[in-house]
Amino acid sequence: MTTELTIAKAPEGLEGPGFFATKLDEVIGLARSNSIWPLPFATSCCGIEFMATMGSNYDLARFGSERMSFSPRQADLLIVAGTIAKKMGPVLRQVYLQMAEPRWVLSVGACASTGGIFDTYSVLQGIDKVIPVDVYVPGCPPRPEQILDGFMRIQELVRNEPVRRRNTSEYKALMQQYGIE
Repeated sequence: MTTELTIAKAPEGLEGPGFFATKLDEVIGLARSNSIWPLPFATSCCGIEFMATMGSNYDLARFGSERMSFSPRQADLLIVAGTIAKKMGPVLRQVYLQMAEPRWVLSVGACASTGGIFDTYSVLQGIDKVIPVDVYVPGCPPRPEQILDGFMRIQELVRNEPVRRRNTSEYKALMQQYGIE
């Protein structure tokens, strides 16, 4: 029985016998994108679908996310899956603020993204009211394949993000919109 390994594509650069030179941003992006530690914030049916992505059929671990982090201080991707009540909004924001930079957010399902079918006084009509979101995964609930697609979009975003983007005036203006300094 032979299994073929797929090796991540090296960034463009100069190579010769015994050396390889490339841009530091690209190497850091490649390393970060293949070692994302997600923090699941799952509340309802979308959480069950997210759990399926960790199973053997879909295997989120093959993307470098072998370790689920249940501590915000050790995670760099916040995966919000399910209905978020307005009372949970400040808690979600606190979890986001406890994460170290750089951090990314994946909104999974219609409820996390827009409130879903729950257009009521008690449900937050989209988590982007309290924290910035990088990628939205549609569906009610979304299939594990959709969650994997959203995760791969996060990987692409991480891979192509310049190291100094977090110091730009645009990023600081975005954080100020949310009252985050």
